[in-house]
Amino acid sequence: MTSTASLGRCGVLALASLAGAWLGAATAQAEDVNKADIDALKKSLAKYEDYTAAVRDLYLSTVGCVYYSGEKIPGSMEYPKGAMGIHFVNVPSVGQKLDPMKPNVLIYEPTKKGLKLVGVEWLVPLTPDVKAPPKLFGQTFMGPMEGHYPLIPREFVHYDLHAWLFSDNPNGMFSPTNPNVKCNKAEFPMLEKPTKMMPGPM
Repeated sequence: MTSTASLGRCGVLALASLAGAWLGAATAQAEDVNKADIDALKKSLAKYEDYTAAVRDLYLSTVGCVYYSGEKIPGSMEYPKGAMGIHFVNVPSVGQKLDPMKPNVLIYEPTKKGLKLVGVEWLVPLTPDVKAPPKLFGQTFMGPMEGHYPLIPREFVHYDLHAWLFSDNPNGMFSPTNPNVKCNKAEFPMLEKPTKMMPGPM
């Protein structure tokens, strides 16, 4: 009986070890796929380091360099203190099928040397056929929220996801704001209030 019990325990331990190794490999593989996707996205966007290439592809500037003070307002989105930069929006792509390789917005930081590409953003309008918050790269979009007034009409209720691909962000790659991005070199700095949250599928 003792020998049989020992063999049983060894079998259980071996299975547990195999399962743990398999789960670890699966997690590592998922992380690798995500990193590969991010690397592919960065490579596909490299040409937009020149903002004139972005304009030629219909990414048009909203002019204002948006930043937030970290103020918290009940019923509004929470934005850590930092900037969102200058948004170049590809309007024809908004409302089309979500494409991880084609963000709707390119984000630039004004510097002494000109505009520097620092991040991107995807926008998904809240429409009756949206049944759940969208996701990309394992990240759930923020929202729904009003449009970022005054640059975007309040009536543009949407979800969004930022990704700081070309600038380190201590708050994480997918944080909505980046304290390392500054608007003090901008011609039109814009301190925005937190955007109002709106009802929708959660």
